[in-house]
Amino acid sequence: MSAVEEIKQAVGFSDVLAAAKRIKPLARKTPIETSRLFDEACELKAFFKCENLQRGGSFKIRGALNFLASLPDEHREQGIVTFSSGNHAQAVAIAAAYLRIPATIVMPTDAPKAKLESTKAYGPRIVFYDRLQENREEIAHQIANETGAVILPSYDHPWIIAGQGTAALELLREKPDLDAVVVPLGGGGLLSGSLIASKTLRPNIRVFGVEPELADDWRRSLARGERVQIEPPPTIADGLRTTIPGQITFPIVRSMAEGVLTVTETEIKATIRFLLTRMKLLTEPSGAVAAAAVFHDKLPGDVHSVGIILTGGNVDLDVLAQICEEA
Repeated sequence: MSAVEEIKQAVGFSDVLAAAKRIKPLARKTPIETSRLFDEACELKAFFKCENLQRGGSFKIRGALNFLASLPDEHREQGIVTFSSGNHAQAVAIAAAYLRIPATIVMPTDAPKAKLESTKAYGPRIVFYDRLQENREEIAHQIANETGAVILPSYDHPWIIAGQGTAALELLREKPDLDAVVVPLGGGGLLSGSLIASKTLRPNIRVFGVEPELADDWRRSLARGERVQIEPPPTIADGLRTTIPGQITFPIVRSMAEGVLTVTETEIKATIRFLLTRMKLLTEPSGAVAAAAVFHDKLPGDVHSVGIILTGGNVDLDVLAQICEEA
C-alpha cells in the first residue's frame, strides 16, 4: 500500500496552516466584499469571501494544489486521475499543469460547457461517462490500475480538506469577530476544512453547511446518524450533485457543524440575480447557495454577522440567461 493510500488520519489546524503556505505561489487570496442592500434585506452584516474570483473561478484550486504539491516525486511521475463535473476538474488541470504532473480527468457527458472548455484548455486527458448509467469512481480506479496513476478525490481526503480550509482561514484572519460562517455543501471537503479552521480560531463560532433542497443527502444523513445515499439529484447546482456524504467528511461535519440548511431552486436563482445585479458578482448556482440561505432567512435570528463563502463563478451563459429571464 502506498503512502498516499495509507493517509486516513484526522485533519488538524496545523495541516490547514501548512496547506496555506504550500498553495501560496498559485492560489489567490480572494477579496471579502460587502453589500448595504444585502445587509438591510437580511437585517445583519454579511461578509462575502469571493472564491468566485479565485484562480480557475472556484475554491477548488486550494485543495487540488495542496494534494498535488504534497505528492512524493515517484507518484508525480506516474500522474493522477480524478473525477468531477467541472470546478474540481478545472482546478486539478490548472494545478497539474503548474506542477507538470500528467492528469486524467473523468467528467460527465452533461458537464457544464464553460467548465469543460476551461478544463480542456490546460491540456489534461479527459474521459467522459454517463452519470446516470456509469460509476465515475469505478472508471477512475480502472484507469489508475492500468496506468499506476494516483487517484485524486474531489473532497474526501485529508490533503483536500486541509487545502479547502484555507478559505475560512483567510476569512477569519481578516474578519475575526463573526458570529457565524456559512458554507456551500456538496461532498463536505470545504465545510470540513472550514470547521477545522474556524473552530480553532474561534471555538464558539457557529458554522452551517448549505445544500439544495433537491440534493439533501447531508440533511437525511445527519438526521439518521449515518451516511444516506440518494438518487442523482436534479438541482441546478451542478457542483453539489453528490449522492452521499464522504467517509472522512461526514464525521467531521456531524461532530462540529451546528447544522445543515437547505435552499430551493427558486431561492438559489433569486440570489444569483441579486449578487449579479446589485453587487456585480457573478456566481454559479453551487456557489450561491450559502448566500441564498442567508438572503432567505434560514439562519437563527441571533446571528448578527456572518461570513459567506461564494464558492464559484463558472456558470454557462445560457444557464445564466435563463436564470435572469425568470425574473
